[in-house]
Amino acid sequence: MPLVTLAEVLREADTGGYAVGAFNCNNMEIVQAIINAAVTAQAPVIIQASQGAIKYAGLEYITSLVRTAASQAPVPVVLHLDHGTDFEQVLRCLRAGFTSVMIDGSKYPLEENIALTRKVVEIAHAMGASVEGELGRIGGTEEQIKVSEREATMTDPEEAQRFARETGVDALAVAIGTAHGRYHGTPRLDFERLATIDRLVPTPIVLHGSSGVPDDDIRRAVELGVRKINIDTDIRIAFIEATRTALDANPDEIDPRKVLGPARDAASKVISHKMQVFGCAGRVKK
Repeated sequence: MPLVTLAEVLREADTGGYAVGAFNCNNMEIVQAIINAAVTAQAPVIIQASQGAIKYAGLEYITSLVRTAASQAPVPVVLHLDHGTDFEQVLRCLRAGFTSVMIDGSKYPLEENIALTRKVVEIAHAMGASVEGELGRIGGTEEQIKVSEREATMTDPEEAQRFARETGVDALAVAIGTAHGRYHGTPRLDFERLATIDRLVPTPIVLHGSSGVPDDDIRRAVELGVRKINIDTDIRIAFIEATRTALDANPDEIDPRKVLGPARDAASKVISHKMQVFGCAGRVKK
């Protein structure tokens, strides 16, 4: 299938009461792992690349990999820029064929965040693409973005209502207690805040920092209106641990396929499980 927009898959998710998984990719094997899981699960999927991944793999490589994977997959696939903080980078991704971009202006005061996000929305919508914005600051480390516990701030529901109304975003990432990277202990999500945001904001809600969040908490977040869930760290852990296991078992191995193949399979297994938890598995009719 050709690539689709974020707005398209989230519209279906909102109607169906489930969330679509957004999985970060850095190389060919992870793109394959995501697509394999989506096809097996018959689930719509969002493949996203961070600015760091684009710097590592190259914009043209990432775009071509995902476009090729989507063309051979009988499920809807979105190509999304994750945490775009640079306006020029956002434009480059749109020109390259990304069907969705995130403009992360969360570090700015509300007025500046609204103005920047609205500008991106106007351009992206004119090009037929979707936009995700962010309000509130999610702690932890995501590529080049580092937010300390002191700097992290929960999303204000009334500000979220204004932000969504004045920017016209297709999805809104909120801060309700999750964090990027590995957790030290169990995260505590503010479900009451999430419920209030969902009541005030008609825009689909996005949950970042979802790796390591207990499955039951994820299911509750979906019940309360979350429609896009980001997963990166859990994929990396599975991929690297499988790579180490393969090399430990055969230190003299020099065939990358025999090392990266099991890593790809391990990542795909994690992604498949997430799709079941999110409720998006089986949503694509054959």
